[in-house]
Amino acid sequence: MPSPPPAAGAALPLPDPPPGWEDLAFFRTGWPDIAAALRAEARPWQPAAPDLFRALALTPPDAVRVVILGQDPYPTAGRATGLAFSYPPGVRPAHSLANILRELHDDTGVARADGDLSGWARQGVLLLNTILSVPVGVTGGHRALGWQRLADQVLARVATRPTAFLLWGRPAQAVAAPHLDGPHKGEAGHLVLSTPHPSPLSARRGFFGARPFSRVNDWLRARAEAPIDWSA
Repeated sequence: MPSPPPAAGAALPLPDPPPGWEDLAFFRTGWPDIAAALRAEARPWQPAAPDLFRALALTPPDAVRVVILGQDPYPTAGRATGLAFSYPPGVRPAHSLANILRELHDDTGVARADGDLSGWARQGVLLLNTILSVPVGVTGGHRALGWQRLADQVLARVATRPTAFLLWGRPAQAVAAPHLDGPHKGEAGHLVLSTPHPSPLSARRGFFGARPFSRVNDWLRARAEAPIDWSA
């Protein structure tokens, strides 16, 4: 008799833990089960497997200067890139990203037509989703896989030294809160800017006009650090 076919996705190549983050306990205790669940997932999901840890790969721990937290990747087919809020190159920004770029222009004068934010990541802006995969078309469809443990461990590591946190919306604020009460809290430590989410439903409730980009750069300059080039 012929052998049975493999389970859906069983041969799917998944990425290794990204350099600098590979010692996090998540990669020993959480990632094996999530990897098995992704291989068994019958639905198409995104981002592409090599991009699952792209945010961490582009921004290793020692490079992190700013954290922007998202929730889960965009569910629209082909749009998720492995970076929170970022679009693929050449795709016209819409919805939350369009509002982010509108506030960027109003705040700093920087006009961006492209929604690829990888240039921010390469300057130390960690664009981290708290859930790193999503079935195409199903917002929150991988919420139960256990990705949040990785976000918690990443934030715990990042919060050991002064960092700017842009926390857009209550979910991001709730995830970050336990990590922001340590010895670096306060004016001499972290910069924490909490606003409503930039989605079309809430951006006018306090995201617009918050000036997060210039405030981050003012904080970095005060620390004698190079500002972020938000046009990159």
